[in-house]
Amino acid sequence: QLQLVESGGGLVQPGGSLRLSCAASGFTRAYYTIGWFRQAPGKEREGVSCITDIDGSTYYADSVKGRFTISRDNAKNTVYLQMNSLAPEDTAVYYCAAVYMTRAGLNADDYPYWGQGTQVTVSS
Repeated sequence: QLQLVESGGGLVQPGGSLRLSCAASGFTRAYYTIGWFRQAPGKEREGVSCITDIDGSTYYADSVKGRFTISRDNAKNTVYLQMNSLAPEDTAVYYCAAVYMTRAGLNADDYPYWGQGTQVTVSS
């Protein structure tokens, strides 16, 4: 069973940075996509970024382009989300998710495997 564990959340001031990690284990098939999603109180879950296994292609929501960077370390089965220039509107619980698809987008409904989430709070 594919398992995902997020870490790296916390409290940061506006303009600050955080790096989230998503450690994955239990892959039973090749070719997957791992995505980062977030959900703020009272709002729907939003796709943030995703990266494909097959060639490392990346995708970003418009709201985070130029500020967030997704990357992977295949040797560690870990995907990272480097978040810079954080703003209060980035406050949310951040989840990583996975799907056995060569290329998946940022539709949360496409992802059957989810981590438990990590809280990111941007506040002064």
